[in-house]
Amino acid sequence: MSAVETVRGPVDVADLGRTLMHEHVFVLSAESAADGAWWDEEERVADAVARLRELRDLGVTTIADPTVWGLGRYVPRIRRIAEQVPGLNIIVATGLYTYNDVPFRYLHRGPGELLDMPEPMVGDFVRDLTEGIGDSGVKAAFLKCAVDAPGLTPGVERVLRAVAAAHRETGAPITVHTHSPSQAGRPVLDLLRAEGVDLTRVVVGHAGDSNDLDYLTALADTGAVLGMDRFGLDILNPTSDRVATVAALCERGYADRMVLSHDASCFIDWFGPDPESVRKLAPNWHYRHISDAVLPALRAAGVTDAQIDQMLVENPRRYFSAR
Repeated sequence: MSAVETVRGPVDVADLGRTLMHEHVFVLSAESAADGAWWDEEERVADAVARLRELRDLGVTTIADPTVWGLGRYVPRIRRIAEQVPGLNIIVATGLYTYNDVPFRYLHRGPGELLDMPEPMVGDFVRDLTEGIGDSGVKAAFLKCAVDAPGLTPGVERVLRAVAAAHRETGAPITVHTHSPSQAGRPVLDLLRAEGVDLTRVVVGHAGDSNDLDYLTALADTGAVLGMDRFGLDILNPTSDRVATVAALCERGYADRMVLSHDASCFIDWFGPDPESVRKLAPNWHYRHISDAVLPALRAAGVTDAQIDQMLVENPRRYFSAR
């Protein structure tokens, strides 16, 4: 078997175990982290350690954290937390999260820009994957970008093509945040296919926000993996509907094309400085929800333990295996 990079170093993919494929530790801008009214470093780190230890004790041994530029990635903090949660692997990503424009660091540099040059994003992403993120000594193991309701804007398309180029150069797998109501997964996979990406190495993130089986099977039939990865975010799609959709897809033979997760975090500054605000908005949106509620509901809906292991163990292992 091959090895995958984690915050604590390479791990054989055979040892990843039960894996949640889309969980953030923190979604936090640098400005929020510097504001004492919003952020207490020691309190939040201790809280994250406790939450991740609890997750580990439920039998989860790996999380993939797709927090990249635009979401507040800060690897030294994640490494500090990981060192206090032995037995849990944290896999980090490179890429860029935007729904519209590229950030100013790239706005004037690149093909056809004021500083006309080869796409600088590609070099940055490849360096994160092959040399390490900054001076942290931690290598990213997958690529992340986003296509939301605005669609393939020029900035978003530029990022997506840069991610595809980094994939071609390194073989690293890709996770794309998508907007299911507009069926954004379709143009995403069309573009990635045209860019020479191996679609079996792509997770269509947030596909599970949809219950449209025709849409979901069309994505899965390309070879891509469906991210059924927002369990607990019931304001977008109730858990009962998400469970029914996963069960229906398993019945149709697509257990080998789905991964499970929550897209949860220990703290996200999108909802203000008080952590209780997000808990009031979405009380089931936490790391325990799949173990506590979703897996029993899936079994009650006829999903077998073998299919659950396929989604939580085998599919993540395949995704992170070198090609």
